[in-house]
Parts: sequence; C-alpha cells; structure tokens
Amino acid sequence: MVNFELERTAPLSLDEAWRRLTEWPRHGEVVPLTRVTVVTPGPNRQGTVFVARSGLGPLAVDDRMEVTVWRPPTEDAPGLCRLEKRGRVVLGWAEIEVRPGPGGRARVVWREELRVRLLPGLFDRPLRAAGRWMFGRAANRLLRGA
Repeated sequence: MVNFELERTAPLSLDEAWRRLTEWPRHGEVVPLTRVTVVTPGPNRQGTVFVARSGLGPLAVDDRMEVTVWRPPTEDAPGLCRLEKRGRVVLGWAEIEVRPGPGGRARVVWREELRVRLLPGLFDRPLRAAGRWMFGRAANRLLRGA
C-alpha cells in the first residue's frame, strides 16, 4: 500500500477546477491506455460509480470506483470528492480537494492510497513513484483543459 499527495494551482475559478477534475470520462482522455465508463446515471453525486479500464487486451485492469463524498466548493468551504476504489485488483481511495489559492487561483490537493492486490511491499516505492507521476500528469492535463 502506498500513500501520496499532490498539490497544484491553476488560473481557474473553483467551480471550473472542480468541473474539470470530476468529469470522469476526461480522465480516460489524459491517462494513456485508459478508458473511463460511468456506470450510474448523472449528474455526479455521492453514489456515482465509474470504471477506469487501463491496459491492453488481456493485460487490462478494471479500477472500479464509487464517489463516497461529493461536496462541491462554495464561497465558504473547499470542495471535496472522495473515491473508494473497489476493483478486484486496484484498491484504496482518492480524495480531490479544491480550495482558494493565491491570487484568486484554484488550489488542488489530490491524496491517494493505492493498493494493488497480490503486489508485494517490495514494489511500494516504484508504485508510489509511478502513481505520483501518472496522477500528477493527469491533474496537470485536466486542469489545463487538454
């Protein structure tokens, strides 16, 4: 099991940063070899379920997630979305927090606990590095609108 945290600032309103980070199908557009399918009808809310399928052919893995906290940002409080990873291989959770940052920018904090079933602890360090790189790159691209 690995834990990591990423922080980003973006020249966006809180609402726009929140929208970009919680459009689940867009995550599949910015993460290589990944497709995201929302299982439950919209709009996003607590209870929304989606699946990120990553890989090629028989080497693909489904990362099934459920939104367990859905609190969009307001003038008085930061936004928080918590996802529970409930797949057969990928487990853990992720939190995306959007709050006011310096100079009217949006500040994003992305926290993640990532477990891969049957992967020994020997692989924690490379898994943490890969997770930080992949999710950091995804956050950058989502916030840029790419």
